[in-house]
Amino acid sequence: MQLSPRWNVAAVTVVVACWASQFAAAGDWPQILGPQRNGVAAGEKLNTNWKASEGPKELWQKPVGSGLAGVAVVKGVTYVFHRLKNQELLEAVDARTGKSRWKASWPTDYDDTIAGDNGPRCVPVVSGDHVYAFGAAGTLACIQTQDGKIVWSKNVGADYNAPRGYFGVGSTPIVDSGVLIVNVGGPADKAGIVGFDPKTGDELWKTVADTASYSAPVATTVNGVRHVICITRLKCVSLDPKNGKVRFEFPFGKRGPTVNGASPLVMNDNFLVTASYGIGATLAKIGTSSVDLIWSDDEILSSQYSTPVFVDGYVYAVEGRQDAGPASLRCFDPLTKKIAWEKEGFGLATPILAGNQLLLMRTDGELVVVAANPKAYQELAKATLFDNTTRALPALSNGLLYVRDTKTLKCFDLSAN
Repeated sequence: MQLSPRWNVAAVTVVVACWASQFAAAGDWPQILGPQRNGVAAGEKLNTNWKASEGPKELWQKPVGSGLAGVAVVKGVTYVFHRLKNQELLEAVDARTGKSRWKASWPTDYDDTIAGDNGPRCVPVVSGDHVYAFGAAGTLACIQTQDGKIVWSKNVGADYNAPRGYFGVGSTPIVDSGVLIVNVGGPADKAGIVGFDPKTGDELWKTVADTASYSAPVATTVNGVRHVICITRLKCVSLDPKNGKVRFEFPFGKRGPTVNGASPLVMNDNFLVTASYGIGATLAKIGTSSVDLIWSDDEILSSQYSTPVFVDGYVYAVEGRQDAGPASLRCFDPLTKKIAWEKEGFGLATPILAGNQLLLMRTDGELVVVAANPKAYQELAKATLFDNTTRALPALSNGLLYVRDTKTLKCFDLSAN
């Protein structure tokens, strides 16, 4: 990731090194939003010179159950989290063929009344020899990657009296510093965020009296200090992952029918948080045990749930909501708040950055490739991959793009070979 001279490259290198030490080899996509949870697919070289009428080459597809969870991909295995009847199902399939290797399942009673989908929302998290799945009803499970054996499972929603929220449980956990950190949302028990032993599921610590959001936590190291940054229902909180000690926090969110869905975007020792519903965006500077709020603005960015990406000093983000008119694709300088360009009516999508290209899988089923160029909006390619609504986050691993709706998972070859 190349940054402008205004950003401290050395500090970013430390962040990248910390993440690389915990997860699998380059090219893997072990968790939500990729290896560093920032939407960047480092080292990927893609071929996007396909005809719009044909699209990229489809390698395989397979039926899946309900759910809004994207996949994780590690060491040639794709992990799919979905629901069939009254069972949540984590399935390991061959990344290049889609052939099933094993399945692990457990019962669920989640009944959705708003989104029209009763399946899981959280992307599986692969760490070492285990994969962690967090279901829509609050079941948290640890599964062996080798054979699908369930090591432990527990319903943390019930354990900590956590409400399921508007759309069920939907904040993907994170493994950091030897702790499985979960946005549980148990305010009465001061268990908004809970740290578990990844091997046993035992509680290590709990903190923050707030309910949960749909935003996934991220981790970073600034000046030698490790932070896990979480967005709860009404707060943005930085924690020491080892013991749950709050390093800093500030209000973020709004009461009423609102959600916090996008993950924090770390940019060196700054980070950006954003939500819609009149909440807007905040840019903050990370201190050892404090935070400086640089600006808060509802005009520069109000992303309903799409997490932006950052490259060469610019943020590329979807501005707007799916249920309130067509959203726009926007490029802006986060330090000056100057908008470089905007593509109005683009639609909802979560970007993946590969080299100097942005892959945007829109919720209408169309994949659009856009140049990561602050000078102008430049569309490079597009193709319709689904003919219905596609909300699950895409994944990119070793040139293969994985996308799904609530019926089918598809794998496309975008490699430059």
